[in-house]
Amino acid sequence: MTQTAGSVSETSQGRPADRRLVLIGVLGALTALAPLSIDMYLPALPRLTSDLSTGAAQTQLTLTACIVGLAAGQAVAGPLSDTFGRRRPLLIGLAAYAAASLLCAAAPTVETLIALRLVQGFAGAAGIVIARAIVQDLYDGVAAAKFFAALMLVNGLAPILAPVIGGQLLRLMPWPGVFAVLAGIGVALFLGALLGLRETLPPGERETGGLRATARTFRELAADRAFVGYALTLGMAFAALFTYISGSPFVLQDIYGLSPQQFSVVFGVNSLGIVAAGQLSGTLAGRVALRKLLAAGLVVVALGGAALLVAVLADIGLRGVLPALFLVAFGEGLIGPNATALALSGRPPRVAGSASALLGVATFALGGAAAPLAGIAGPDTAVPMALTIAVVALLAGVATVSAGRAPRRPKTARA
Repeated sequence: MTQTAGSVSETSQGRPADRRLVLIGVLGALTALAPLSIDMYLPALPRLTSDLSTGAAQTQLTLTACIVGLAAGQAVAGPLSDTFGRRRPLLIGLAAYAAASLLCAAAPTVETLIALRLVQGFAGAAGIVIARAIVQDLYDGVAAAKFFAALMLVNGLAPILAPVIGGQLLRLMPWPGVFAVLAGIGVALFLGALLGLRETLPPGERETGGLRATARTFRELAADRAFVGYALTLGMAFAALFTYISGSPFVLQDIYGLSPQQFSVVFGVNSLGIVAAGQLSGTLAGRVALRKLLAAGLVVVALGGAALLVAVLADIGLRGVLPALFLVAFGEGLIGPNATALALSGRPPRVAGSASALLGVATFALGGAAAPLAGIAGPDTAVPMALTIAVVALLAGVATVSAGRAPRRPKTARA
């Protein structure tokens, strides 16, 4: 049963504190599947292109296929978890993820690898979407925001460590070894979920109406102004983050002359900024309203985007670009936990999976659509990246205002 907004400690309900730590560790690792699947094999792309005798465009499609799978898989796994409970779809998804990762290691052609990456992302999406639904089963409001912030201690490190781990693995093995390691991670998560997660959605609280009920739930959520507003806020914020991730390697290295090692340091510092902001959000939740924390994050990202645009147009150089990028990253750490908690707050457990699925689709769809805009004008200018970040941050603010004007407990949330 969902805790109230002010109920944070698991010890108050008879669950020991170490049980909470296990929950944070397992759920945080599940939500880290996306950056692990996308980022760990990035250093292997040149070698993969050569070994499979293909071009860079085809190799990039392996990334696109994984992102599409991660988005589509959430739309399926979320509703299934509302019907069959959280554990069964989660364990099936993790087993399929491990198997698909192992098959990726044996892919003989790039076309086969693209298809398998789609399956890998689709299966891995179960961990991401069901982890959010489990949090919503156990917590609500402020307590949920605190827990989502705690998860960032785990999943916030994944974008930092994944490329580094991938690069080190390539010193010891060929590129298929990276996918073999991902398969091992899938097995480890399967065992962690099997042993460390209990069922959080009892049979009596599950959705029993089948596909028709799922479609009705999706329609009701799509008509819920508050939910859509916060989902768009989260999606636009993710679009800003994706734009930064996809554009900064070219901007900082090709335009401003950073070495790969220097870029890794900058990327790591900014990623730590996301983690630090998440922990700050968790500390302040309960003392500061969630909407105010969300608004603060939006303002920080917007300021970062505006400062980046000014630095690029005025040709200030790295002394203007690097602080601006840090602001963008730091603001994201305030937005994620609070927008997610506000979007899911008050939802009955039987629709938490579907609501989590729509959040996932919004974040990956908007993020994936915005990322290519960073390089739309070619590799010699940073203006598109800066302008895209500034614009989507502004749109996220508009979406938040729209969500705040919706009724506090809309009918669709209780349907």
